[in-house]
Amino acid sequence: MKLSARLPGRLALLLAAAAVTATACAPQTSGNSSSGKDEKTGTLRVWLFQEVDNEPKEHVVDQVLAGFREAHQDTEVSVEYIPVETRAQRIKAAFNDPKSAPDVIEYGNTDTAGYVKDGGLADVTDEFGAWPEAKDTDPTARTSVTVDGKVYGAPYFVGVRALYYRTDVFQKLRIEPPRTMAELATTARKIRAAELGLYGLAVGGAYTYGAMPFIWADGGALATGKDGAYTSAIDSPAARKGVEAYTSLFGDDNCPAAKCAGMTGNDTVTAFASGKAAMAIGGDFSHQAVEAGSVKGKYAVVPLPGVTPGSVAPAFAGGNNIGVLRSTAHRTLAVDLMKRLTSKQTQGEMFQAMGFLPTFKDVRAQAAAKEPFVKPFVDTLAAGTEFVPATPAWAQIDSSQVLPTMFQEIVSGKKDVNAATGDAAKKMNDAFGAAG
Repeated sequence: MKLSARLPGRLALLLAAAAVTATACAPQTSGNSSSGKDEKTGTLRVWLFQEVDNEPKEHVVDQVLAGFREAHQDTEVSVEYIPVETRAQRIKAAFNDPKSAPDVIEYGNTDTAGYVKDGGLADVTDEFGAWPEAKDTDPTARTSVTVDGKVYGAPYFVGVRALYYRTDVFQKLRIEPPRTMAELATTARKIRAAELGLYGLAVGGAYTYGAMPFIWADGGALATGKDGAYTSAIDSPAARKGVEAYTSLFGDDNCPAAKCAGMTGNDTVTAFASGKAAMAIGGDFSHQAVEAGSVKGKYAVVPLPGVTPGSVAPAFAGGNNIGVLRSTAHRTLAVDLMKRLTSKQTQGEMFQAMGFLPTFKDVRAQAAAKEPFVKPFVDTLAAGTEFVPATPAWAQIDSSQVLPTMFQEIVSGKKDVNAATGDAAKKMNDAFGAAG
């Protein structure tokens, strides 16, 4: 979310303009660590997400750690890269067992409210507010670390998805990129019929965030909310239409259910990068993995089309943050490392290495100006994005695989769209009710 190949030009100008040396000065301690300690030496444990191709990410992180160790001579850092799919169980267990918990974690922006409710994240409002670079943070990214007016981390990158497609396949078949979702489906089936060894469009039954644009494009919603209380809308007529559009893509005429029902987002990107699919819905953060694959030089990206020609399907406004665990015994050091991992310099380097869009407005603008591949994703952001319900219940809904289960029940023929969405709505409402 990759191999040691780098983007053209290595964004030297971007980094020269945007890099700001991470401060070696330790922030003041707020004193709200649940451990009651703020040790200035020892070992910090860090959990970051494992990517499809992790080597470039590790390279950037290692550079950050080198600077951190130089500033804190008596401190060591241990980094573990954990699978995104099992993050909920690992991090929840860490909250319940402070002795084995990390000090710093990478977490998805959809997890913020749930982790705060669980008491796992440290309130870093004062330190974030005093950080000079924070003033240039994108407002949406800032919202992703904010709960009830308090800040619980620093934005790491913003992510949106668009449509990757094989230019060589499209040229061979003399077809153009689809302009609507209906054309997307017909194009996928046309490719599959002509090139039986390819998926037309790689889709995954466990790819929640790739499926959401289909729901939103048809005017559907995941839930409706008022005053912090939510009710599922996944069983509404509009949402069901989108669910049906997505699940109809699972079949021998595009992406066989037997192979695709269990695929995750990373699986669909891997299928495209390895040359097994003519199209895939991938993120800006997927770019380096695709560049490292066999389709390098034979693909392009456009915004995922909406229902009408010229429209863009609303994308999920994703992204990750870096936070400090409340249980840390090294709060000052952990906050300093959080800032270094999310600084302008690091985000510029991480964009160069992985294609992750920076959360700082100035760094992102320069990235878009220097690298053409960014444009479809910036255009997608500009067209309007959507987010999941801002409630701790979403972490439960997500980790319980409510939506993937719904998709898989439909594509397997176990349930029809009405029954599966109805059952999913009940599970969502149970989670909303339990969250209060």
